[in-house]
Amino acid sequence: MTAVARFLFITIDAQDARRIAAFWGAMFDSPIDEELDDGRYLVLKDRDDLPAIAIQRVPEPKHGKVRIHLDLGAKDLEEATERIVALGGSWDGEDRTLDDFVWRTFADPEGHEFDVIKTRT
Repeated sequence: MTAVARFLFITIDAQDARRIAAFWGAMFDSPIDEELDDGRYLVLKDRDDLPAIAIQRVPEPKHGKVRIHLDLGAKDLEEATERIVALGGSWDGEDRTLDDFVWRTFADPEGHEFDVIKTRT
């Protein structure tokens, strides 16, 4: 069977696209690589270890919980938490566990949730 479609981007809607692109660019050490439609779309530099991420400027604020989120990995959750908060993100203050997994739920400056899971490597 052939695929229905192929993966192109993860797109994050944002009222302040530059601010959110700067946040995610710093998170992944990936600068803005391309600007489309007079800055309506900002695309972070693509790498082999990172899917293409586009930030799309939209007029409306985020409402409610988004049903899809990013799961990221970090060796040191304390250091990751400090850096995320310093970049303008927020942490809900809880550690979560499932078997051997420990993670924290964060939000970017416009409230998009993501998890950071403690990794061994």
